[in-house]
Amino acid sequence: MSRIPDVAVLGAGIAGSSLAKALADRGWDTVLIDRQRFPRHKVCGEFLSPESQKTLNTLGLLESVESLNPSYINRIRLIFSHGDVVEIPLTGLALGVSRYSLDPALHKAALSSGVHIQTSTTVTAVYPKDNGYMIETKQEGTLNKVKVRAVIAAWGSNHRTGLPGYRPVGAAKNTYMGVKSHYMGIEMEPVVELYFFSGGYMGISPIEGGLVNVAALLTQNAFRDSEKTILGLIDAAARRNSKLYQKLGQATPIDGTQAAVAPVGLSRKPNPWDMIPLIGDAALMIPPLCGDGMSMALRSARLSLPLADSYLRGELSLAMWQHRYALSIQREFKSPLRWGRFLQWLLGLPVMPRFLPGLANLVPGLASGMVQATRIKEIEY
Repeated sequence: MSRIPDVAVLGAGIAGSSLAKALADRGWDTVLIDRQRFPRHKVCGEFLSPESQKTLNTLGLLESVESLNPSYINRIRLIFSHGDVVEIPLTGLALGVSRYSLDPALHKAALSSGVHIQTSTTVTAVYPKDNGYMIETKQEGTLNKVKVRAVIAAWGSNHRTGLPGYRPVGAAKNTYMGVKSHYMGIEMEPVVELYFFSGGYMGISPIEGGLVNVAALLTQNAFRDSEKTILGLIDAAARRNSKLYQKLGQATPIDGTQAAVAPVGLSRKPNPWDMIPLIGDAALMIPPLCGDGMSMALRSARLSLPLADSYLRGELSLAMWQHRYALSIQREFKSPLRWGRFLQWLLGLPVMPRFLPGLANLVPGLASGMVQATRIKEIEY
């Protein structure tokens, strides 16, 4: 590549694709690189909260998402293994849309803004060089190097050892794994259902095309003796909640939609910078139970945008970019992360499935308030 691009975004998920498009919209020569081939299925709740839509609209992407005919969702339903149910209304309409459809739609929007996209391309090294950065990649056995002025990492929480932002999952009492599959044949209201059971929880959410996304977070210890296939793990988990087992009883899994990820770390502290800025799950990850991960990924991209723009214009030093971005991550995410981890811990206590429904009835608005505490707050752009 003879030209020197202004900026490379490493990772073409929600955060990376959105930021790459926004940088290109501001006139910067932008490269977007991802090791995956798209479209692809990914373990994800596939739930775009009302907060995430505001950020999508600001980035000029909401129309692209709405063109996918997503399902509309207006509430959350918690179903405990002993049968109690808690209903929690949302503050606005959420969207249910698969990553299989969403990611290519974001790529299409990025391409239309002039972003150069390289998929099936593995980044093997990133290092400073001559007032910029050198990126080494491998694509179908071919090694390449590209020099850029700035690099932003959006490659998620499970990337390669030795690259910026890498943090191994430490020893924990219970290590988590995530599994997902799409199903047909499930009648769904405009609601996300969260089923709790010993060893984890499972979310069922309507997406586009009349399908539903079934995604679970499971402790590996609790399912050590279960069948080691994705559908086998989903079935084993469903058997621990009678209403969930009944819900999936007549459903048919869609071949090829299964995905899994392990280990899943829930206690990582925010890490917005490691030689280069990190966004999305590379920087921070809210417990999946809160269902606002995509919103947080988009917000981190939005926070990085004006700082990257100012740096490329020569108005901001690299040190000042790092300082201001770290402060903004702390300001925006400290409270939601704290509440998210608290709820994750609280609902994991053996007594809570029996205690919470009664408490929610006794104190109206408690459950809604706790969920809202995990949400990022609207900011003026």
